[in-house]
Amino acid sequence: MREKIQPLAYRMAPRTIEEFVGQGHIIGRDKMLYRMIKADRITSIILYGPPGTGKTSLARIIANTTQSSFEKLNAVTSGVGDIKRIAADTKNTMLNPNGRTVLFIDEIHRFNKSQQDALLPYVEDGSIVLIGATTENPFFEVNKALISRSTVFMLKPLEKEDIKKLLITAIRDNERGLGNYIINISEEALDYLSEVCSGDARTALNSIELAVLTSELGENGAIDITLKTIEECVQKKAIRFDKNGEEHYDNISAFIKSMRGSSPDAAVFYLARALYAGEDVEFLARRIIICASEDVGMANPTALQVAVAAAQAVKMIGMPEARIILAHAAVTVACSPKSNSAYMALNKAMSDVESKNTGSVPMHLRNAAAKGMEQLGYGQGYKYAHDYKNNIVKQEFFPEEMKGTLYYNPTANGYEAKIKDWLEKWREQ
Repeated sequence: MREKIQPLAYRMAPRTIEEFVGQGHIIGRDKMLYRMIKADRITSIILYGPPGTGKTSLARIIANTTQSSFEKLNAVTSGVGDIKRIAADTKNTMLNPNGRTVLFIDEIHRFNKSQQDALLPYVEDGSIVLIGATTENPFFEVNKALISRSTVFMLKPLEKEDIKKLLITAIRDNERGLGNYIINISEEALDYLSEVCSGDARTALNSIELAVLTSELGENGAIDITLKTIEECVQKKAIRFDKNGEEHYDNISAFIKSMRGSSPDAAVFYLARALYAGEDVEFLARRIIICASEDVGMANPTALQVAVAAAQAVKMIGMPEARIILAHAAVTVACSPKSNSAYMALNKAMSDVESKNTGSVPMHLRNAAAKGMEQLGYGQGYKYAHDYKNNIVKQEFFPEEMKGTLYYNPTANGYEAKIKDWLEKWREQ
């Protein structure tokens, strides 16, 4: 009876490492954590990642496979007394013949300094093997001495296909899942739930369970789960575009054109639509970088720096905070003066390279990389610009066939106005 009232996410938790889905970067067959669990040679570890990514599931798998005593504490409700009790039981050869306990501490970041210090001696002497789980960065929240004696494994949000696999398994499983119901779930609903849960398996499984338990049987005796059903169960309206469809391209096109057109308000609007629909944040960051170079360019060279820094920060931070970084970058690009002069210069040069005889690199610009090449004319006559007034020297840089060609025509917008003035003086000389 108790099993029936347990949430689906709890019932469907993997019992063995083979049932575990996702996190291949740490739990794949050739990875260290997989080997440690299979060989029952687990050492102190800290599992760090967002909710619903498998931290507790991994602890349960270890509990099911280890020959050592296994204990579990929650940092919110436990204290130093609990740690000392477990340590004493571990040293009691009647209770624990091998003198070793695997201790799982959920939300270990909530342990204060004195509680973490109380744990340290037992981790250090190996009598307690720590498995800590945390959603917070352990390098900031966990005692450095504990960190140094543990291996930190970072879990990532599950991929959409991993979530989908878990949902299908739960729907079909007669023993622990929803297999005793006849369930017809639309592909649209399944795809949306797999996306909208943001890599959180617990949210996805509990949402599908709620959808099934609150839906009436149809005339055919089956439960029909539609996109509308899932929207109601996760309390989030679906944006009507998928990442491979036309509306995806329409939205991203509008986002880019809004930045190009200097409309920060519209840019933020289309960014919000993309984020709400579950668009890949790294893809959005790449589009901002391209716009910063193609459309802002030399009018505000720092916009590209902001965009690249944002892309790096998005990788480091992840959602939900990554949305703030993307908005910062998008607004910077939208509000910058615009110039596509560098982009157009390259297009013209590429066209000439493709369609004309553009000649050879002048001998004075070539590098005499080996002895004897200077005698053939390599590098002879080259003038070092820093030896001349204002670091400007009269010297031909084009091949003979391309002399006098102009590709870069700076605008008078933003910072490029200064470049325009300087370049005109250089070309005059």
